Amino acid sequence: MGLFDFIKGQFIEVIEWLDDTGSMVYRFPVYDNAIKMGAKLVVRESQAAVFVNEGQIADVFGPGTYTLSTQNMPVLTALKSWKYGFNSPFKADVFFVSTRNFTQLKWGTTNPVILRDAEFGMVRLRGFGNYALKVNDPALFLKEIFGTQQDFSTENVAGYLKSVIVSGVSDLLGESKIPVIDLAASYDELSRAAADKLQSHFMAMGLWLTALTIENLSLPEEVEKAIDRRSSMGIVGNLDQYMKYQTAEALREAANNPADGSAGTGIGLGAGMAMGQAMSQMMRQGEAQQASDGAKGTNDSRGVGGAGAGGAAISGASNGSDIAGHSGAAASERAAQVGGVAPEQPAGGGAAPTKKFCSECGQPLAPNAKFCSNCGTKV
Repeated sequence: MGLFDFIKGQFIEVIEWLDDTGSMVYRFPVYDNAIKMGAKLVVRESQAAVFVNEGQIADVFGPGTYTLSTQNMPVLTALKSWKYGFNSPFKADVFFVSTRNFTQLKWGTTNPVILRDAEFGMVRLRGFGNYALKVNDPALFLKEIFGTQQDFSTENVAGYLKSVIVSGVSDLLGESKIPVIDLAASYDELSRAAADKLQSHFMAMGLWLTALTIENLSLPEEVEKAIDRRSSMGIVGNLDQYMKYQTAEALREAANNPADGSAGTGIGLGAGMAMGQAMSQMMRQGEAQQASDGAKGTNDSRGVGGAGAGGAAISGASNGSDIAGHSGAAASERAAQVGGVAPEQPAGGGAAPTKKFCSECGQPLAPNAKFCSNCGTKV
């Protein structure tokens, strides 16, 4: 091989990038090798080739195959002050920029974001999600972000972009005034609003934010526990009925447990005491209700019958003994005079039997009754 062939071999004749690394930018290894005028440039789909002369961006090529000449490199030709028909090798940096869509990029809050909520007051929120982007302006992206590195991936800029997204989403949540309880129903709307809000920041770097998704916005653990307790109370509903149900269930479980175990015995005793207290409370409530109904009935009889104190005296327990001391005819006449009702007379015409009343609840007792039919108290 002669000297001319060796020198000729140092000139680059084909410039291309087989993108198998997932990088956003790849610097073609020219180094000290000169690019031959008339060399072939191959730019594939989802790529752009940028020529840089002494740190200054020159020509940008989209997808296609090009034969380099002064005609298709007007900016570089002007920078180099080449005359038309220049056919000598030249030196320049060539960068391939991937313009495909980079998806499944993650964002998330490193520290909780403090927000003001109408229901819970000051709350701390954590959030995370995905976003996707692509290079929209290769020349601007190289100028603002890339610099002069050998290659560039999304990891090189992910930290900065994540901070931009977290800041934008936090600001959007504060402005939206959406209650924390209703945030889950607004993820789609918030995602679209956040993407629109952040688009100008990405375009200033030569990027395009193609998608942004809010996957979750979570509260601190103690706030979530408080929400769970409130939800449980809402599901229970009537706490009094719930306690009665729980007491009955405890009694049933205690009855099913063997009595020889101390734990089962303790549970049974505790459940029995709780049930006794519940039954005692229900009986007191029933007695109070009956007393209220009785007082209401007495007032009604006074207002309607017009009998006054005489009518009330006939309906009381002492009135029965008063009327019982007279004969049938005299009792009927006396009852008619005071507006009362005479008790039934015995068939033999003797004195009327004295009525008995329960010593516990005060209700009348049936003749020869051994237990009160109202409260079950033994006579």
